Amino acid sequence: QVQLVESGGGLVQAGGSLRLSCAASGRTFSGYAMGWFRQAPGKECEFVAAISWSLGNTYYADSVKGRFTIPRDNAKNTVYLQMNSLKAEDTAVYYCAADPKGGIYYGSTYRNSLQYEYEYWGQGTQVTVSS
Repeated sequence: QVQLVESGGGLVQAGGSLRLSCAASGRTFSGYAMGWFRQAPGKECEFVAAISWSLGNTYYADSVKGRFTIPRDNAKNTVYLQMNSLKAEDTAVYYCAADPKGGIYYGSTYRNSLQYEYEYWGQGTQVTVSS
């Protein structure tokens, strides 16, 4: 069993930056791919970013590509979501999730964007971007 706890959410002005953290506990972080999803009011949960275990491959939603990054620190059992150039439409509750399979590859291309691929989920942290 893995417990995930997100932190770092808050209120930020458009154009600003924020870094979310997701700390894993309960068992080893080793071997898990990690992802971030978000859900805005009245909208479905959507994929944001993911990072595989073995090679640290990353995959981003088009809406955040070039603005967000997803570094991970395996020694600290923590994955981050660095969010730059924030927009009002980035306002949402952000969730981190863990995939014990280590990542989903289609051929040599890394993908981990589907909710059912993840087994463990955090409680979420609110990000509000004011315009």
